[in-house]
Amino acid sequence: MANLFKIAMILGLGYALVVGMIFVTQDRLIYMPSGTLTQTPERIGLAYEDVELTTQDGVRLHGWFLPGPQEDAPVMLFLHGNAGNIGHRLHSLQQFHAMGLAVLIIDYRGYGRSAGRPDEAGTYADARAAWRHLVTDRGFAPEDIVIFGRSLGAAVAAELATAVEPGAVILEAAFTSAADLGVEIYPWLPVRALLRHEYDTLGRIGDIASPILLAHSPADEIVPFAHAERLQAAAKDAQLLRMEGGHNDGPLVTGEAYTDGLRAFLDAAGPGGAG
Repeated sequence: MANLFKIAMILGLGYALVVGMIFVTQDRLIYMPSGTLTQTPERIGLAYEDVELTTQDGVRLHGWFLPGPQEDAPVMLFLHGNAGNIGHRLHSLQQFHAMGLAVLIIDYRGYGRSAGRPDEAGTYADARAAWRHLVTDRGFAPEDIVIFGRSLGAAVAAELATAVEPGAVILEAAFTSAADLGVEIYPWLPVRALLRHEYDTLGRIGDIASPILLAHSPADEIVPFAHAERLQAAAKDAQLLRMEGGHNDGPLVTGEAYTDGLRAFLDAAGPGGAG
């Protein structure tokens, strides 16, 4: 009995140490930035401008603005996922340009050439700075802006879309909340008690007045398709586009069916020129 008690104590202490370590280092599990931009849109033949923004809390951000094929093209505000930086999204930029869209893509604080360190409130502030840049500095009407968020960026996009009213919102590979996803990935951890970052897309999506498209693959190996179904049920006005492929290669694998689906949604939603 004494040996069993000792083993249980050792296991319990080990588990507590692991839980404590994950609590302290959880930002490294959520945010995986790369500080090196190894390629720009010039590599795929697209014109672009470097953009520098300053958030309301004084953080300097970097991004790219890619003009659309037509001068009056609607613009997509592109909020990317949790890893890498804007230089890893060239294929998507090419797809959106081919759809007739201008694009503003930013790196969150701590990513690419942006200053600071990422956290939940910070990513929301970053998105709002990008929105202000489009409306105030570039003169885009809100109804001509499409807010697009992928994975973690979908949670950021949903938060922004509750505060402004864009022409349309596209949430790709979105999770219902960071806690919901964490419980599924780490069922052996008390995720809800540990997590400092909520990213509660499910709690916000019902407050979005703009038309919403949820693009998600049933084969997504990171965010289960059930998240998209729950989000659609909670939204006021949301369509669901079934993609192919996995979490990170869905747009590439889905190909024309992906861009055709986005184009049809945008044509119906109102930000014209997507075709």
